[in-house]
Amino acid sequence: METYTLSQSIKKIYDSGLFFFTTKTLRDVIGEKKESTFFKFITRLIDDKILLKVEKNKYLLNNSKINDFELANFLQTPSYVSFETALNYYGVLPQFPYEITSATSKKTNQKKFQDKIFSYIHIDKTLYWGYTKKDNFLIANAEKAFLDQIYLASKGLKRISLTEIDTSRLKKNILIQYIRQFPKIKQFTAMLEKLKKLEII
Repeated sequence: METYTLSQSIKKIYDSGLFFFTTKTLRDVIGEKKESTFFKFITRLIDDKILLKVEKNKYLLNNSKINDFELANFLQTPSYVSFETALNYYGVLPQFPYEITSATSKKTNQKKFQDKIFSYIHIDKTLYWGYTKKDNFLIANAEKAFLDQIYLASKGLKRISLTEIDTSRLKKNILIQYIRQFPKIKQFTAMLEKLKKLEII
C-alpha cells in the first residue's frame, strides 16, 4: 500500500468524527473496496497504534476521550447501563461497583478490555425499556435501574442491600408506573411488599 493512500485513509478516519468503528463502518469511512487491501490497512493501523482492537470486528480510535459507559454500549449491542453501575451514577448507591453492569436482550455474558470488566445481564425483551441517552451512552433511568436490580434479585441473580441505597433519589410515582409493567412473579411481588413496608414505594 502506498504511503499516500495510507495517509489519506487515516485522514478520513480522523475527519469522520467517530471514535468507535466496526469493520463495516471502517470500510465505509475509508472507501476501500478491495478486501485484501482493506484488512492489510487495518493491521497497519493497529501496528501504528492509531486504532485499538477491542474485539473481533470492533475497533477504538487510540487516545479517544471516551468513558466506560460509551465503551460498554459499544461492546454489546443492544445494551444499556443499569443495575449497580447506573444506581451509583445517580447517587442511589454510594459504592462504585467493580464491574460496569449493563442490561441486554441477548445472552448474559462478560467482556474484558484494558483490565476493566463489562458484564451484560439478560433481561426479557418485554423489559427492555426505561433507559435514556445521556451524552453518548444509553443508561437506565434511576427508577428502572432500581427495579432491574430488584427484579433480578428476586430471581436470585443479583444481590441488593436496601440499607445501602439512598431511596430519596428515586421518584415514587415513576417507580409505581414502572412496576405495573413488570411481570407479576411471586418472588418479585414479595420484594415489592417489603419495599412498601419500608415506605420506599
